[in-house]
Amino acid sequence: MMNIWTVLIVAAVIAVGVAAWRFFQIWLRYLGRMVITCPENRKPAGVSVDASHALASGLGGNPELRLADCSRWPERAGCGQQCLSQIAQSPDDCLMRNILTRWYQDKNCAWCGLAIGDIHAGERKPALLKPDQTSVEWKDVPAEQLQETLATAQPLCFGCHMANTMVKSHPELVIDRKRPPLREAPRHPHAV
Repeated sequence: MMNIWTVLIVAAVIAVGVAAWRFFQIWLRYLGRMVITCPENRKPAGVSVDASHALASGLGGNPELRLADCSRWPERAGCGQQCLSQIAQSPDDCLMRNILTRWYQDKNCAWCGLAIGDIHAGERKPALLKPDQTSVEWKDVPAEQLQETLATAQPLCFGCHMANTMVKSHPELVIDRKRPPLREAPRHPHAV
């Protein structure tokens, strides 16, 4: 028969586990750049939710949301934050990393043709190939320009992105084996 201390310890461990799981869910749901439609001008804006506040207020129920950052600040910092209703309704659809992950589904690299495949947190992420043939990482795309960028960009695998970055930043160190070989220079007619 279990004594009272064992029951209390098991109950405490379960309670801590449930609280930790709830914190983890809130953290994943609200951590990261988000794309919303600004209610004032009806254009995309990049925002970040105050994830710490959401954690602190969300253990017992729905977290209280407030913005930590907005691409329209400091000019519009006094807004009523009505955009939070979009995030509350569908936080997964607002997260930039989720939008990008969905965009890459079933796509192949524009250069090497390999499938992009599943994208997991903490792994090397594919990049975006812009129309000017420069590649850009996710973190370098402003959230408010994400939809515009995705409309004109092509998917680029991590390896091709790194090769493109190397060619752009250190062309003197790169040998491009796909280029046709240089033709021999014509011989001077008087050379022996």
